[in-house]
Amino acid sequence: MLSAAGVGSAYGFRYGLRYLIGLFLGTNLVSAAVISGLAAVLLASPVVRTVLLIASVGYLLYLAARIAFAGAKIAFIEAREAPGITAGILLQIINPKAYAVNATLFTGFAFAPQNLLFETGAKLIILNLIWIPIHLAWLWAGVSLHRLNLSARAQRRINILMALSMLGVVALALLSVI
Repeated sequence: MLSAAGVGSAYGFRYGLRYLIGLFLGTNLVSAAVISGLAAVLLASPVVRTVLLIASVGYLLYLAARIAFAGAKIAFIEAREAPGITAGILLQIINPKAYAVNATLFTGFAFAPQNLLFETGAKLIILNLIWIPIHLAWLWAGVSLHRLNLSARAQRRINILMALSMLGVVALALLSVI
């Protein structure tokens, strides 16, 4: 969601919408990997799980550092050109949080166990009905934030807050595996 706000802030609504389409497609690819069992097969190996955890934590720490030390320019993300659909898809595919959310949703809350196809389809629809407006709201927030023309001090504070949020995600990820 922070990346949607960042793209909106840096590149505007039109480019942000292209990026969101990629995030949406990537999210649904992760859902398909979880539903099909592919994610479970890949994550069944302790070595693969550990490597992915280390890579994910390392990437989140890297992003937090880049945001925190961006100075007086709001820097949820930084790129020379607007990320597009492909970037959105790839980000979701490497996003460990996407796998955790999907695994929990599709395996943890049975409401129609007698009809797995109906339940899975309903969950996909509900997931997307929630996902779309939330991410559009974050995109809008990023576009709106850019329009505010905040002082350098305010932008620095926002960067620090976003970096601390990323560190919170890292801490939660580490606590979940301990």
